[in-house]
Amino acid sequence: MTRLLNAGFSLLLLISLALSASAFQEYSYTSAKVDFTVEFPSATWKKTAEPDDVHQHTEFIYGERSDGYLRIRKEVLADGMSIQKFAENDQDQRTRFLPGFVDGKSEPFNGRLDGVTLSYEFTQAGKPMVGRSYYLQADKQTVYVLRFTGSKQKLIAIRNQTDFIARSLKLK
Repeated sequence: MTRLLNAGFSLLLLISLALSASAFQEYSYTSAKVDFTVEFPSATWKKTAEPDDVHQHTEFIYGERSDGYLRIRKEVLADGMSIQKFAENDQDQRTRFLPGFVDGKSEPFNGRLDGVTLSYEFTQAGKPMVGRSYYLQADKQTVYVLRFTGSKQKLIAIRNQTDFIARSLKLK
């Protein structure tokens, strides 16, 4: 009887592992409108916008926009400018004006494309939010910026996913 119960328990465990593994499968995003491929560790990430004549970026959300929002944009790096200086200038122009802005750390980042990350905090509608931008250098004049924002609690909890996504970005 014990052997039968153990076998049944083992079977249930295997089935639950298979189901949970399929729920968290990676998937890749690419499109004829972009010149890169990026992988997502979970189907929770959904595409919400692709480049068009007006907007030159791709957007994704993690469940709800306040849980995690990603914008991927290709930028031009001026001759002789370092990726670190580009990142600092970008932050000065795009995020420093946010309500309750608090500057965070800058760190080197290694993936398929190397670069730097800048983190920051801000408030939105009175709620604590965080941002983490990955500046990945493709060549001497091309930078891909992956800008993640979300509620402080949620985005910090999925930091491993944001790193995974940034490391997976590759050119076609």
